[in-house]
Amino acid sequence: MYRRSFPFSIFAGLPLFAQEKPIPGATELSADGLKKLLDKKVKLFFLDVREPKEIEELGTIDGYVNIPISQLEARLSEIPKDVLLVAG
Repeated sequence: MYRRSFPFSIFAGLPLFAQEKPIPGATELSADGLKKLLDKKVKLFFLDVREPKEIEELGTIDGYVNIPISQLEARLSEIPKDVLLVAG
């Protein structure tokens, strides 16, 4: 499941936009921290913003939704607002 470590961010009910500055209320989450959330079966929306080729090469986590960062702003309506959002 985990082939390579990559950073995750966790957002609680915040809109997500591609931006350079940190989003207020966002918290960095380690791969181990994400695994703990998954093991506890916390209801979350795991958003993988990498391009499909990167996912194919490096793998991802079961249950992810892929919206490449280049498409994110146009597809914001696909992201639920009532669950914990984890983006990586």
